[in-house]
Amino acid sequence: MMNKVKSETQNSKIKTQNSKLREQAEQQYSQELEELAKIDQRQRPGNWKLSPWAVTTYLLGGTLENGFAIAPKYIGDRRLIEIAVATLTTDRALLLLGLPGTAKSWVSEHLAAAISGESTLLIQGTAGTSEESIRYGWNYAQLLAEGPSINALVSSPVMRGMTEGKIVRLEELTRIPPDIQDTLITILSEKMLPIPELGEQVQAIKGFNLIATANDRDKGVNDLSSALKRRFNTVILPLPKTATEEVDIVQRRVASLGYALELPAEPPALAEVRRIVTIFRELRNGITEDGKTKLKSPTSTLSTAEAISVVNSGLALAAHFGNGRLSCTDIASGLVGVVVKDPIQDKLVWQEYLETVVKEREGWKDLYRACKEVG
Repeated sequence: MMNKVKSETQNSKIKTQNSKLREQAEQQYSQELEELAKIDQRQRPGNWKLSPWAVTTYLLGGTLENGFAIAPKYIGDRRLIEIAVATLTTDRALLLLGLPGTAKSWVSEHLAAAISGESTLLIQGTAGTSEESIRYGWNYAQLLAEGPSINALVSSPVMRGMTEGKIVRLEELTRIPPDIQDTLITILSEKMLPIPELGEQVQAIKGFNLIATANDRDKGVNDLSSALKRRFNTVILPLPKTATEEVDIVQRRVASLGYALELPAEPPALAEVRRIVTIFRELRNGITEDGKTKLKSPTSTLSTAEAISVVNSGLALAAHFGNGRLSCTDIASGLVGVVVKDPIQDKLVWQEYLETVVKEREGWKDLYRACKEVG
């Protein structure tokens, strides 16, 4: 009887794990982290799960001495990742800066997973982010009953990171109001969080650091104060340099997301992915690939993340309302929806691009017709 109950409990846990819509990096890539830890004999900073070399290998991929293959999480300049990892070994916090869709959050999550074994110490920056979200809060029922005490204190992710020696992630730093941003100055410079209500303070232990992400493209951006900027080492993550690099990124992320979402469609054809990436790069750069035709750029941010979204949306349509194979009709609606954000200005830009480029390009007539039907 006990064995039966134990078996049912284990099956329930497995089912729960398999039903997660999105696994954390440390869960999804647990085997890779374990294999790296086994062979990693290099020096590790205090409370780091892996050495800086192993963290970089985890992010960029490679084949280990035992033949185990590590999948790349970031495709781009190796030096940027080395600088980011090296920064986190010092007393400086890391700021990942770049346009939307340049994998800032993705890199941040995987850095935290590899260094601390946990990527969930997260603060999502918004216009409504409060000081308590960064410092600490109170259990008001306990506060009224007992008065200020350690037991009534509610730890923020930052406080947990300081006491446990882990990496804390802060997304969209520039969306947080300036006076709330500056709450970080004492924490980052003194590695200490005062609790004046108790006359005490929390001192960070080795392993604690902060990774913030920000972009200066979106509306509602709050500039960082000079004092706060000095506490960060800034690494700018650029858009992919070449179309081949961007196609590779899209294919890898689509495959990963398709597996997680259990889409019953065939993997997208390379030709369709390449067409989407080509459209995004041409509209983004304001010129066709051959350099012969100048183009107007839309107001939308045509990043790699949006290209991945278009492919995934098309796969869902193909799987549930088509024959399971991604076609131009499946990607047309997603493509138009991503490009045309401003119904007046962007629509004119898109129509001009369809007529002067897509219509005239050899082998693209099917995509032209599909996009015209959509919009």
